[in-house]
Amino acid sequence: MGMADVNGVRIAYDDTGGDGPAVVLAHGFLMARSMFDPQVAALRDRHRVVTWDERGFGESEYDESQPFTYWDSAHDCLALLDHLGIDRAVIGGMSQGGFVSLRVALTAPDRVRGLLLFNTHAGTEDAEAIPLYRSLIDTWVADGLSEETADFVASLIIGEPGLSEAYIASWHAKPKASIAQPGSTLLTRDDVTNRLGEIAAPALVVHGTLDAAVSADKAERLAAGLPGCEGVTWIEGGTHAANLTHPTEVNAAVETFLASLTA
Repeated sequence: MGMADVNGVRIAYDDTGGDGPAVVLAHGFLMARSMFDPQVAALRDRHRVVTWDERGFGESEYDESQPFTYWDSAHDCLALLDHLGIDRAVIGGMSQGGFVSLRVALTAPDRVRGLLLFNTHAGTEDAEAIPLYRSLIDTWVADGLSEETADFVASLIIGEPGLSEAYIASWHAKPKASIAQPGSTLLTRDDVTNRLGEIAAPALVVHGTLDAAVSADKAERLAAGLPGCEGVTWIEGGTHAANLTHPTEVNAAVETFLASLTA
């Protein structure tokens, strides 16, 4: 593990190193860089793979009293590239990590060779879901994470108990107030759907057919809005964390896409 001091944040990251084209991956809400272990294992022989923990999650450190947006997180990603001496990379992420990746591409298009977008979209949170999620976060901050809430969240994100246990343990281990600011950032994010046409980089949009958090129509809208995307790659039976539940299928799609960038 490395630590990069950038933008007033200490970013925890893993870097496989090597001379291959760089791939930089950002995790989803309540997850951490370890969620991409299956992708790192598949790609590291041909690519330099960097995974990193965003503000509020994993082993990264930041001032939890300070509000931030996903634009700030995009600047964290770009600063991490600078720290690692990477001029251009394929930028990717799952769910929240996709929100960040889109903003990286909009902020610094010259630094993005391609986009890997897993189970994500370009819009805001659904209006009808915001009160539920806000209540969940407020209760978590006030009373701590209940087992019932942990099971609900794990089923929403991961959907397979055997893969959820380590993440549930990590949620319980963090101070209960630490979810407050990341939760606010999630629920108040802006909509970049109308700006997707500005992103010229080739893009791969991957989506699990059993995603309970991001609906299929949002994935289709994302793919349709990106000029460099040829449509959604559907992962049959994949959950919101399809890269974890169906790594073989996701890795095959990713490797084909990455090969096309150098063909």
